[in-house]
Amino acid sequence: MHARIFLEPMTTTTMPMTVKSGCGGGGSNVLCSHRPMAAKNAAVCVVYRGKKGGPEVKGLVVRNAGGGSHVSVDKVNGKKVNGVVSGKDTKYASSASADESMKTFKLGKFVEGRFLYRQTFVIRSYEIGPDKTATMETLMNLLQETALNHVTGSGLASGGFGATHEMSLRKLIWVVTRINIQVDKYSSWGDVVEIDTWVAASGKNGMRRDWIIRDYNTQKIITRATSTWVIMNRETRRLSKIPEQVREEVKPFFLDRTIIPHIGIDYKIDKLNEETAQNIRSGLAPRWSDMDVNQHVNNVKYIGWILESVPLNVLEDYHLSSMTLEYRRECRQSNLLESLTSMETREPEEEKPALDDGPGKGELGSTHLLRLQEDKAEIVRARAEWRAKQHI
Repeated sequence: MHARIFLEPMTTTTMPMTVKSGCGGGGSNVLCSHRPMAAKNAAVCVVYRGKKGGPEVKGLVVRNAGGGSHVSVDKVNGKKVNGVVSGKDTKYASSASADESMKTFKLGKFVEGRFLYRQTFVIRSYEIGPDKTATMETLMNLLQETALNHVTGSGLASGGFGATHEMSLRKLIWVVTRINIQVDKYSSWGDVVEIDTWVAASGKNGMRRDWIIRDYNTQKIITRATSTWVIMNRETRRLSKIPEQVREEVKPFFLDRTIIPHIGIDYKIDKLNEETAQNIRSGLAPRWSDMDVNQHVNNVKYIGWILESVPLNVLEDYHLSSMTLEYRRECRQSNLLESLTSMETREPEEEKPALDDGPGKGELGSTHLLRLQEDKAEIVRARAEWRAKQHI
């Protein structure tokens, strides 16, 4: 007899299990737990295929100890079980119910009259670095995920990566030109964070997107970020003005709220070269997995390449407390890149929270450049502030 045990969905509760032949009826074998749960005289059973041609049941079911039919459950100890939905059909959940369940786990919610979108995340083990805290790349990925779910939840999403219906009709996509992120505290493995995001106009042909990250338990803001986006034609790869039809789509969601003061000309990022850079790392090659659905390197990937030319002792002893990236051109998989870095020590200043008064001064400062190795064309300019790890 060949058997397959279905272990999905899994619960975090470990229960003693026994195997009984014919427990489920019809000649099938059932893996049963006899620890009572919500239903009286009930046992949790995971049904699998017994003899050839027997029934195949995926999911968590309750068997009445006194006999009778199986009943689907979608909650254990008052908590929803991932992927399990209730219904009359105990063998197969309907696709409509499954889709609705997926939306519950994937998307967040709108607050403040649908102007602001909120989503929570758990910091996973694969999202932390050697010091057991979330990396800058992790934070940026969470910001990007929240932004895309904001568009999806608003009903504006079409075929493109965050593109609206009117944008897709015109073969247009959003591209980021500048992002500034300021971190007051990095979360650890298992921490839960709550992210808010909203959008506003930026000049005549741009859009601004802002975020805040809170510690879910304390509700304290631990990260703030702001970004500027423009529209590009996905076929010609040329920038475009925002069509009026697209503007009318997104305008109802605009919220005129600033989370980080505007960075003026005094925060201009200098261009590095062979003479001004202290460290240069060549031969950085984008992989297929670094590409996004718009067929260019995902903007978060650049951070890892920037850090390739940062001295190891800085990475070991300091956290990034602030980072500004200016995106100059696209990068494709066929390109080879060079990473340039220049470090400088900051003069001690009166201690004040970096998030309250703009970028602030860290204990170290750095300037960065990513460029094409072949013709030295600029890809990204960046500037960062660093604080000793015990101070963040």
